[in-house]
Amino acid sequence: MTASSAHSPLAESLAAVRTRLAEALNDAGRPATEARLLAVSKTKPAALVREAWHLGQREFGENYVQEALEKQAALADLDGIVWHFIGPLQSNKTRDIAEHFAWVHSVDREKIARRLNDQRPEGLPPLEICLQVNISDEATKSGASLAELPALAEAVLSMPRLRLRGLMAIPAPAEDREAQRKPFARLREALEALRERFPEAPLDTLSMGMTGDLEAAVREGATLVRVGTAIFGEREPPR
Repeated sequence: MTASSAHSPLAESLAAVRTRLAEALNDAGRPATEARLLAVSKTKPAALVREAWHLGQREFGENYVQEALEKQAALADLDGIVWHFIGPLQSNKTRDIAEHFAWVHSVDREKIARRLNDQRPEGLPPLEICLQVNISDEATKSGASLAELPALAEAVLSMPRLRLRGLMAIPAPAEDREAQRKPFARLREALEALRERFPEAPLDTLSMGMTGDLEAAVREGATLVRVGTAIFGEREPPR
C-alpha cells in the first residue's frame, strides 16, 4: 500500500465500513471473525478494485457478467482475490459464471444450479453456492420461497461441482432497526432448519446486510455483508 492510497477517500470509506462491521459484531456479542466484508464493486472501475485490494480487501461482488470478466482480466495479477457473483442469473450467462467465479449468491432454481454444476470446470474447486430467498415475498424480487427451499437445497447438495454454503436475501427496505431485523431473523431460522434437515452439509453462510442495514443483519447472524455504496460511493449506471 502506498502512502497516498493510505489516505485516499477509498481508504477512509473502507476503514469506516470495517469499523461499522467490527462494532456491529461487538454489539451483537459475536467474535470479530464471524462476519466478512464483501465489497460490492459492480459498475466501479478495475482501478478502484485494485486500490481496495492494496488496502487489504480480498472479496468482491459483481452483478454484471461482462463487466466482471473485463475486471477479472485486468486484475489477474492480484493474488488471493475472490470473486462473488451476486446478481440475477440468466441461463445464457451460467458458463461464464461457472468458469470465472468462486461464489454464486443468487441461485434460486434447480435449472440454474444444474447448469452451473455441469459447466463448472473439473480443474476448479466446487462452486460455493448460496440460495437466494425472496424473504419479503416481493413480486419484483428474485429468489425461492421459504417453502421451496428444502427441495432446492436437496437438489444442489446432489450436484458434485457445487458446494451449498447457505442463504442470501435482499429484504424490502425498512428504516427502523427492529423492522430491518425481522426478515433477517426469518432467513437465519430458514438456515437453521436446513442445518437440521441436512446435518452433513457445510451450511455456514448467511449473505445478508448492505450499506443501510448491516447492523441489523449482523445482529441476526450475517456471516457475509455485501457493501457497495458505503465503500465505493454512489452506484454508476451499468455500461
